[in-house]
Amino acid sequence: MTTLHLPLDRSGGLPLHRQIYDGIRGAILAGALRPGQRIPSTRGLAVELGVSRLPVLAAYEQLLHECYLEGRAGSGTYVSQALPDELLESRPAPDAPRPEPRVPPERDYGGLAPFRTSLPALDRFPHAAWARLVARHAQRLPLAHMAYGDPAGLPALRAAIADHLRAACGVRCSAGQILVVSGSQAALRIAAAMLVAPGDGVAIEEPGYPGARAALAAGGARLLPVPVDEAGIDIDALRRAGPVRVTYVTPSHQYPLGMSMTAARRLALLDWARREDAWVLEDDYDSEYRYVSRPLGALQGMDGHGRVIYIGTFSKVLFPALRIGYLVMPPALLPEAVRARLAFDLFPPTLYQSALAEFLAEGHFARHLRRMRGVYQARRAALLDGLARHCGDRLVVHNADAGLHVAVLLPDGRDDTDLVRRMGERGLTATALSTCYAGPAHRCGLLLGFGGSDERRLLEATRVLGEVLRGPG
Repeated sequence: MTTLHLPLDRSGGLPLHRQIYDGIRGAILAGALRPGQRIPSTRGLAVELGVSRLPVLAAYEQLLHECYLEGRAGSGTYVSQALPDELLESRPAPDAPRPEPRVPPERDYGGLAPFRTSLPALDRFPHAAWARLVARHAQRLPLAHMAYGDPAGLPALRAAIADHLRAACGVRCSAGQILVVSGSQAALRIAAAMLVAPGDGVAIEEPGYPGARAALAAGGARLLPVPVDEAGIDIDALRRAGPVRVTYVTPSHQYPLGMSMTAARRLALLDWARREDAWVLEDDYDSEYRYVSRPLGALQGMDGHGRVIYIGTFSKVLFPALRIGYLVMPPALLPEAVRARLAFDLFPPTLYQSALAEFLAEGHFARHLRRMRGVYQARRAALLDGLARHCGDRLVVHNADAGLHVAVLLPDGRDDTDLVRRMGERGLTATALSTCYAGPAHRCGLLLGFGGSDERRLLEATRVLGEVLRGPG
């Protein structure tokens, strides 16, 4: 129920019931009161306005008669759901008071549109199991979990994450090395706060993840783009980049181009970090999903000198709104990481941590991963089939070996940002490859996500993409 602000002139120039009628009618026509919105009772509004109930009753009766309001037995009085369009298009008089701005309707900003990158299969998430765990922990939430929590995260979740990483990803860690955060962006901000002073050189892959560039630059880093090739980041170019404090890499599934860093390149990167007393930020992007070989072990698991900080998130394996990720810190850095976390946002929310810890411990997470590998294999195949049918002469698939998106290249001279704009006009979304370059873009293309759409929808989306590609531009 809303509160009605109806200024009344009590000098006697206009009857009170007419002023109340005009005020409510004007608010409806101006959009300040929306169809279906409940308004105060006649008794309640009379108290608010400091008048007798009679003028309020008279105003409501007229508004009900004219269908601006509707009464619902046992519920109250509401703005009519069936207002004629011509009434809603009316405008208040020029001298009428301007209504407060309306809250815009909720939008998903392309978040569920076909080809959205980094979007998992939300339709295949085990909602029932997750809801049961959340409800269980919400109902029996201990008082200690309602107070301020551990800045490193809930011990049960840290232990469950460590168990998973050791078994599935080849990460060498204990629960004490885990720092729970609200996603990979938060992890990068905390790492930058710990390791980077303003002006320090931070090497990033070129092309690379724009979110990492933004997070590291926000910490004052001097970004140094280093090219990648089919084996990963170019170590010779890294050595020539100058003094580097930190290097950010995505070795399991390079963002955006999709290749995996070879074992030889990984060993060379670790040797460089040891010799230069530098740090490596390993973003284990989409490591869970490979389609041409078994999942690769983590770079961190090959590190014998404690130079790698490992970053992971549950956003792309469960759902983005969960907002839980983690850092695996070398033991020597953990106290500084906790201090940085305290300055960042104190501690992570406890309820979802409790539910997620049990989700992992009961085996739901491992089963979900196994199921999703088959789901994504089928969706990837549908996307590649649709691209071959409808777009084969207009683009080239660059890499589709892993992850939840496919990188495709466009002919020279094709503007990928304009193409993304025109795709948006047809209900599609994508990421322009050129936006992943910190410097001049050497290649133009698209990143086409397939995780969030089923096979039928992907095939239809490729047909529409083909039409857009054959259009002007």
